Amino acid sequence: MPAFLQVNGERLSGQILDLSSGGAKVNCPEGVPVGTSLVLDCGMLRREAIVRWQNGPLLGLCFESGLDEREISELIDRSKALDSRMKSRD
Repeated sequence: MPAFLQVNGERLSGQILDLSSGGAKVNCPEGVPVGTSLVLDCGMLRREAIVRWQNGPLLGLCFESGLDEREISELIDRSKALDSRMKSRD
């Protein structure tokens, strides 16, 4: 799912690859060092997080406040709808 990372006044593009109530795995081509505070924004979700690990363009984020089941369900539904839309364009 497409997302933005707001880091020190910059807005970086990324892709959410995995999501849980406590954090996310994000692909972000820009380097964001471990320990950096940021805001993950994907439209329906806006969460403060800290980078806990980095492996190349992959970042492991830990949310300051966890997601509840409703938020996760809404994001999964949105992701499925986006995926379906992209496939229908092909």
